[in-house]
Amino acid sequence: MIGKLDPEALQTILDQTGASDPALLTGAAYGEDAAAIDLGDGETLVVSSDPVSLAAEAAGTIGVHVACNDIAAAGADPEFLTNVIFLPDDDAEVIETLTSQLDEAAADLGVTIVGGHTEYVPVLSRPLLSLTAFGRTDHHIPTSGAESGDRVLLTKGAAIEATGIIATDFADDLRDAGVDESTIDRAAGFFEEISILDDSRALRESATALHDPTEGGVRTGLVEMAAAADVDLVVDRESVPVRPETETVCAAMGIDPLGVFGSGALLATLPPAAVESARSRLAEAGIEAAVIGEVEAKAEAADSGALLLDGERITDGGTDELYPFWE
Repeated sequence: MIGKLDPEALQTILDQTGASDPALLTGAAYGEDAAAIDLGDGETLVVSSDPVSLAAEAAGTIGVHVACNDIAAAGADPEFLTNVIFLPDDDAEVIETLTSQLDEAAADLGVTIVGGHTEYVPVLSRPLLSLTAFGRTDHHIPTSGAESGDRVLLTKGAAIEATGIIATDFADDLRDAGVDESTIDRAAGFFEEISILDDSRALRESATALHDPTEGGVRTGLVEMAAAADVDLVVDRESVPVRPETETVCAAMGIDPLGVFGSGALLATLPPAAVESARSRLAEAGIEAAVIGEVEAKAEAADSGALLLDGERITDGGTDELYPFWE
């Protein structure tokens, strides 16, 4: 078994999160990107941890951006990181690659790595990273804020992260499937767009909810947003932007672009009147975006909110479709 826990198993863990504190505004909950802690004087600290265990070629780069993206999706700029690295052995080249990637990605975002932990764990077959990011904001935006009547917006497109992973970790599989080198090179370049910090800055002013679609991609991200807000998200698959390189590499691997790692895109819900101004701000930042659906009140007989994708009611985003390729 690999990947996220199912919602029921996760809830068992969330129910045992320890002592509570009145300063905790948003705690551990299904779909929430980050915890939010009231610092007083209108300031909120947002905190999030994320691991990287499989993507080998760009693990350090992905680790920094995935952790910081969760802070951006909560309406804050990431400021600090702690970094835990578990190494299978003392391969100097691997250590140099990981640390160089971590340093470069953090510098690109203006984020300071303030500490962490590193050790050897021989039972591992590849490095395992876990990063915790911290940031402050005066306008925290939760995953759970979507309201009936809002529009659902997606920046950039589906499977940005997965496209880069496939083009690096599985380049030989793509070549065997007949994908040309220029497409593989362009797809590998998608890692350059994995940050959603600029996306978040353009949307914070008007978004009711933001969410970073990571493991499981856009499909799982939408399921999590719907569950967190207890609403239905009605989405048309044809409205979800999928870039040509993504279409090509996903087709070569036989996977759905909506069901694989989606970091680099940002999901948002906004009141209808705010959509055009939000898209204008994104365009000024050079970021493409599309309205892919709308928010409706939960179906009367339903136990929880859900994604309605082309009419199909989905309450479980399922396992990321890239995972079997690492087994």
